[in-house]
Amino acid sequence: MIEQVFSLSREDEKAIEKVVFDENVHYIHMVFPKNEGLPEHFSNSNVYMTVIRGQLSIGLDDQEIHVYDAGALLKIPVNTKMNVRNLHDGTLELIVVKAPAPV
Repeated sequence: MIEQVFSLSREDEKAIEKVVFDENVHYIHMVFPKNEGLPEHFSNSNVYMTVIRGQLSIGLDDQEIHVYDAGALLKIPVNTKMNVRNLHDGTLELIVVKAPAPV
């Protein structure tokens, strides 16, 4: 078989799954229930964040928090301060791609 196949969880519990984590790309699946998210941090690569379901509340650098619905794709430059949260009732599910992969 030429291709590699990866599976993503389908649960509603908090999850951060490093699906593909190699020298080319980091592909991460994240699930956050209400009031969950990531610790505030700086992006270590260009980040492409796709909202699969729910609503993403994100503060970047010193801007106010913006809310994005399912279907939104955000492109966030390297060295951007990020505050990623689910402040809504529904489960938030994200796909995060870092390219190029951080060293």
